[in-house]
Amino acid sequence: MARFVRAFGLHQPDQTPCGQPVPTSEAHALGELARGGALRQSLLAHRLRLEKSTTSRLVTQLINRGWAERAPAPDDGRGVLVRLTPHGAEAAARLAAARAERFSAVLDRIPEGERADVLRALTVLTEAMDEF
Repeated sequence: MARFVRAFGLHQPDQTPCGQPVPTSEAHALGELARGGALRQSLLAHRLRLEKSTTSRLVTQLINRGWAERAPAPDDGRGVLVRLTPHGAEAAARLAAARAERFSAVLDRIPEGERADVLRALTVLTEAMDEF
């Protein structure tokens, strides 16, 4: 497992595994916001598996880059929504394209007859981690 983490570049916190100069945590947050639209900050924390305070700092970093903005939740005065700015949506799209290119290149290196098995094994591994 440690070898996989290193080979995939997951141990480099200041860039994504696809080589983009964006901290991994910010890339994951951008991806969640791009998929989910405006999200409650608490839901973003849950999806990222981060503490609320860590997510708050992460959102502040995205805001400082001009990639996100906070807004009050319309149905709850205490709730906070986080949404991407147009600049953030562009950054999320660039990251998604780089990720797709990297994953495709990795998958192309796996013999065609073994790809389905590898993808299934990754699903099983992810499900096991979800239960941990």
